Amino acid sequence: MKSNRHKPQVVILCEDIRHYHFARKYLRCHGFKRIIPKICPKGRSSGEQYVRTHYAAEVKAYRSQANYLHIALVVVIDADLKSIDERITALNESQKMIELEQAPRSETEKIAIFVPARNIETWIHYINGNDCNETESYKILYQKGTSPSQFAEKLAKKICPQGLPEEAPSSLYHACNELNRLQVD
Repeated sequence: MKSNRHKPQVVILCEDIRHYHFARKYLRCHGFKRIIPKICPKGRSSGEQYVRTHYAAEVKAYRSQANYLHIALVVVIDADLKSIDERITALNESQKMIELEQAPRSETEKIAIFVPARNIETWIHYINGNDCNETESYKILYQKGTSPSQFAEKLAKKICPQGLPEEAPSSLYHACNELNRLQVD
């Protein structure tokens, strides 16, 4: 029997508690049990800014442990009015990445960046069975009384195993490709 230190561990760096609960539940459905949250403290700064400024340090921490631990880093940052590529480029080119002398992630690193477009509520709206587009904000529809965890579980257990339908948001397709980076031995 493997000890806990041999089981996969994942750090989730994200904008807010909704992102965290969504990502945590989805990852648990995929076998990750040891999850460490790195969430923007409420009311302290912009969630996007928090992720951008902490990304380099989390990449550095991941790289310092990746050779001897089964670990992964998951980043969840809304696209807002940007494209997925613009968000990823902004992370890779942040001032902190330069200061800490961190290169952009390589193809072999277990660093996944999930960029819901326009925001996580777009994915929730789609998973809830609605047509959606990635430019409109659905945030107001899912502020109160909705659990991101239930939508993440539905995505992991009912939608993803069938393969994403053609009408699924493109950012969700991107996230599925990113999930492949986290495959554990």
